[in-house]
Amino acid sequence: MPISRNVRQLLEDRVAASLEKVFLFSEADGRSWSYAAFDRVVNRTANMLRSHSVGKGDVVSLLMPNSAEYVIAYFACWKIGAVAGPVNSMLKGDEIVWAVRNSGSKLMLAGSEWSESVLPKALHQFPTVAIVTFDNVESVSKDFAETVEKIDLSEDDDAIIIYTSGTTGKPKGCLLTHGNLIANARQIARWMGFGKGDRLLTVMPLFHMNAVSVTTMTALYAGGSTVVSPKFSASRFWDVIKKYQVTSFGSVATMLSMLLSAADGLTRTGGASPVADSNPGPNTAAGGSDSLRFAMCGSAPVPAEVLRKFEAKFKCLVIEGYGLSESTCRSTFNPPNASRRPGSCGLPIGNEMKVFDENDKEVMDGELGEIVLRGANICKKYFKDPDATAKAFAGGWFHTGDVGYRDADGFFYIADRKSDMIIRGGENIYPREIDDLLYTHQAVAEAAVIGVPDEIYGEEVAAFVVLKIGAEASSDDLKAFCRQYLADYKCPKTVHFLKEIPKGPTGKILKKMLI
Repeated sequence: MPISRNVRQLLEDRVAASLEKVFLFSEADGRSWSYAAFDRVVNRTANMLRSHSVGKGDVVSLLMPNSAEYVIAYFACWKIGAVAGPVNSMLKGDEIVWAVRNSGSKLMLAGSEWSESVLPKALHQFPTVAIVTFDNVESVSKDFAETVEKIDLSEDDDAIIIYTSGTTGKPKGCLLTHGNLIANARQIARWMGFGKGDRLLTVMPLFHMNAVSVTTMTALYAGGSTVVSPKFSASRFWDVIKKYQVTSFGSVATMLSMLLSAADGLTRTGGASPVADSNPGPNTAAGGSDSLRFAMCGSAPVPAEVLRKFEAKFKCLVIEGYGLSESTCRSTFNPPNASRRPGSCGLPIGNEMKVFDENDKEVMDGELGEIVLRGANICKKYFKDPDATAKAFAGGWFHTGDVGYRDADGFFYIADRKSDMIIRGGENIYPREIDDLLYTHQAVAEAAVIGVPDEIYGEEVAAFVVLKIGAEASSDDLKAFCRQYLADYKCPKTVHFLKEIPKGPTGKILKKMLI
């Protein structure tokens, strides 16, 4: 099969090879599309976008729940060279407006829960963005042609602008190309040994690159299938796995913990050992499924005890990896076999990866330094941010800001994260954004936000506050204040009042002393 230079070509190549094979399953309502049918509905949707004067290089914002429509919208953008702009559905009005305005979006496809309530209020001062309610693709696209005019698309053309949390409080728009998407899908598919018989469950949010790359684009590259679920539900998870004979799914550590909690009281069948085997076989645990090969896990390290218990209970390997939006998604994975190393984020799956000191010189194995990346899956640049781009790509390597090391066998380990970043249930949260907001409250003199351990979410947000002399505010007052302006997952779960926040000799707040 010829090498695909863009996502449109990749899809059309797969259609030619597997016309009637089902590519997309919608778990919410039982719909499904063969490769051929998927291509036709994507083409109709692409022509609908063109009817709104969307063309190559234009940004289309996507604000929807996980659904088949979300997947179709992505591919419709890529068919005509438009840039998909996924918007985190957990954001509040002002946060949504910032992302839409910054990207220069021309059109938004939105679920009715946003298009009929939140968006008209949020975007009233930004009337240049048209909004199309996109709950049902058939009703929206039925009047449009099933073929799309050919355009010139290269691997260097932009495909996605995805916003990542920024250390300064403002997100950065990460520009990923058609070549980036195909490269990462190829790397993951080959590393994991995915083929036409694989069905990958997309249960992670489709506004994140994990869902786009690991279980959607990779399924397409492998010629397999993807099952889109509206959201993760521990109580329904195994029913979905069994019904669709899922072979692998993308996850974060929180999901594995929740599945273990939900499985308490279930009994194992088949007399399996309570200790994880070095290479667990077919899943025979109550609540499991024989079809499942492994869980792919990223975003934050899986606690060793969670990994051990999950593999023992469900007879399903957990394959940890590392990556970030700037690397499309995955840069490393453990081997999907007995040679994996719990605690390690694995081996590079196709990109180059090194550990540099503060002078950008490679350190010896075992020494800590900054993780740097280079390869076909690494993003093009940050949108409208040449300074951040130049800093991140100094010397031709992408500087992740993550601290880690490589062992003598080439396995990588992440020792520390970017700045003070909090990872709550797979969502990256930069405390600076919450700090800045708390300082705007009339009663707050000083504020410092940190992450604290949490059994379910890995970390939770905790705020430490000093009130102004004579001012009054309760914990509930400050939580409610934050909920007005921030996505709920960013808001502090606890607020602690102090007489003074610890500082260093230069006046810098010492957040590590708050733990």
